[in-house]
Amino acid sequence: MPPRSTPWCGPGHAVAATVDSLPVAAPQILCISYSPITGDARVLRQVGVLARFGEVTTLGYGEKPEAATGHLRVEDGLNSLPRTPLGVAKLATRRLRSAELAAPGLQRGLELVGDRRFDLVIANDARALPLAHAVAHGAPVWADMHEWAAEEFSHVATWRLLVGPLMKHLCERYLPQSAAVTTVCEPLAQRYTEHYGVACEVVRNAGPWRDLQPTPVQDDCVRLVHSGAAIRGRNLEMLIEATLEVPHCTLDLYLVPAADGGRYLGELRALARGSDRIRINPPVAPAELPTTLNQYDVGAFCMPPININAEFALPNKFFDFVQARLCHAVGPAPEMARLVREYGLGVVSADFSKESFVAALRTLDADAVRAGKQASHEHSHELSSEHDVTVVEGIVTRLLGGTA
Repeated sequence: MPPRSTPWCGPGHAVAATVDSLPVAAPQILCISYSPITGDARVLRQVGVLARFGEVTTLGYGEKPEAATGHLRVEDGLNSLPRTPLGVAKLATRRLRSAELAAPGLQRGLELVGDRRFDLVIANDARALPLAHAVAHGAPVWADMHEWAAEEFSHVATWRLLVGPLMKHLCERYLPQSAAVTTVCEPLAQRYTEHYGVACEVVRNAGPWRDLQPTPVQDDCVRLVHSGAAIRGRNLEMLIEATLEVPHCTLDLYLVPAADGGRYLGELRALARGSDRIRINPPVAPAELPTTLNQYDVGAFCMPPININAEFALPNKFFDFVQARLCHAVGPAPEMARLVREYGLGVVSADFSKESFVAALRTLDADAVRAGKQASHEHSHELSSEHDVTVVEGIVTRLLGGTA
């Protein structure tokens, strides 16, 4: 990469350095994510790697991530989807090109970037694609799609009818223009290739390796734990109901309130009320989760396939359970079930019903739990972000022209 500027030499001043010895400015990288980035584990890991290559400016909600050089903060009340009356009208009448940048949050993003120029722009999720390409000015754009954008909330009728077509349009238009495309697992990567004709690499939601040990298991009590957002559709009420039917189990939930104003979280609290075996705890920062979870025995997650992203879910929490050296109890979602069986991490229920999950929990005696925790320990390097960091480093090096 050529230097951004060279020292000025006035009349009579000799040029004391050759071009090769002139300082080269650090690459300028813009990372866009319409999430509260300091609580978004995947984006935080991404920013941490990007910071090794240049100066990273983040754009999104909330505070500046520690690894970022600068932060363009979008006000929390500015939606990242065109949910204004005019925006909804555009969605309803399929004026999708016009709706691309109609969201208040994206308009604010344009204002915040202004006339800045970047050497690389990252768009996290499809909604960020039009802004990323608008401000790239020819710089490469890396589209980290996370999951399958066109059906993110397809189980919600209004999203399916209004927002879904926009997400599909954004993928059709912008993914072929993007210099790199990534997603969380191989089945979704294949789907992006089949639908949009793009090469798609896999960057899992795995976290960094942690130097932890499996904690002792009691003979008469199995301590279940779940961490994540209190989002309806994740079947968290079933986890509570199943635990109540297995007397030797307790359940701790570390939950982030969702965008519903905490209504679903309130329903879960009501369901757990009256039982001293169910506890709902405040959320824990992503960096602290494995250490917090390490005191438990079994990481529990059983989300039914309400859409394609749920079907192929391989979330942060799965890998957090590994780094916490926990046994796993999961539903038969293909990607999670495959890894649990391949590495001997725990149990997979026959289906997503309470009855099947109860049956799976009843197989978890102390010896089975110890074996699952030990398997997590033995495979903690394989199931950490070490491989994924290599993929990200390869992408960034390629897009920066190998100069970083």
